Amino acid sequence: MFMYFPTNYVWSMAAVAALNNGGYIDEVDRACKPVLEASNNGDDVGTELLYASWAAVADRLIASAEEDVARGRIINAGDKFYRASLYTSQAERLQSPGWEGRKAAYQKSIDLLLRHVELSGVPVTTVEVPYEDTSLPGYFHPGDRLPGAPEKTPVVILWNGLDSTKEMMYYSGFPQQLARRGIATLMVDTPGSGEALRMRGLTSRYDTEVWAAACVDYLESRGDVDTAAIGLVGWSLGGYYAPRGAAFEKRIGLVVAWGANHDWAAVQQRRLQREGENPVPHYWNHVQWVWGASSLEEFLEKTANVRLDGVVEHITVPFLITHGAHDRQIPVEYAHRSYEQAVNSPKRELRIFDDPEGGTEHISIDHMPYVGAFIADWIAETFAEQRSAR
Repeated sequence: MFMYFPTNYVWSMAAVAALNNGGYIDEVDRACKPVLEASNNGDDVGTELLYASWAAVADRLIASAEEDVARGRIINAGDKFYRASLYTSQAERLQSPGWEGRKAAYQKSIDLLLRHVELSGVPVTTVEVPYEDTSLPGYFHPGDRLPGAPEKTPVVILWNGLDSTKEMMYYSGFPQQLARRGIATLMVDTPGSGEALRMRGLTSRYDTEVWAAACVDYLESRGDVDTAAIGLVGWSLGGYYAPRGAAFEKRIGLVVAWGANHDWAAVQQRRLQREGENPVPHYWNHVQWVWGASSLEEFLEKTANVRLDGVVEHITVPFLITHGAHDRQIPVEYAHRSYEQAVNSPKRELRIFDDPEGGTEHISIDHMPYVGAFIADWIAETFAEQRSAR
């Protein structure tokens, strides 16, 4: 992975994500260079300085985009609002849960993305997925109408990991990759992530089949998707969330673990021993926030069941597992464990990305569009096989 900050994995991952998701190298360099020295002091220290540096680049883009709008240069303005949203989002992700500017920064990333959608004519709409006595916020991206394809398109439910957002799902380009293959995407901030956590206080839980059922119920209320062809994809911690959801919500037709996360409970024990990289600064405060825990002990208790032993055996649909060979957060052995235990999947596939191909890091973030295309092809081929078998 490109280590812009040679001693700081977490900050470098944000730079790589920005570059792989449509950021411009000059703008990312201008955002990162002022805090290069601060990065040597560890992941936690200096994150507010980092936000200010990235925000300065975003704010220059916003001012330029507004000038473009005034002059009728709508295409260029839409592109600039997109990059401003991307940079704001990546910098917000690295902040402490207690940072007083966090909600405003996150809302700014949403508002900027929606300006991009408005000006660029992107076919994305905001949606609300009913969930218990509230709802989960999301985006819906329709699939392209391909020649000879049925009127109703297959659809993929896309879930976050520990620290990403539905905005990051859009930036990733994966919904657009699916759309080109005639597949719609429902991007959802599940409890413990994105807007559901930041704005609504919804915290995570281990029994993710509850979220899966809510998402499928919502899709069944729409008239534009093929409810016999619903897939579920989760990246990072979603590599636990999605297999668990598909194991027990039988209306899911296929599932992808984009980065295996077979025993996240055990990962926490290793992190207590300082083994492996953390995904975000202020890690222990962050995970307690995500899981609604008031102490480390309560967090460990709440996450004791976040493991797939005894779960993946219940997956009875096609199951794809991808993993980076040199993932610094989640050991590659977990990908093999998920594959070996998924004995009741009629089509299970394990794909390890290694050098020199690339995609070797966590969720293959170092080569994310490349791996996203592989996953999109597997999903399209599997949906086609299922349709032919009906």
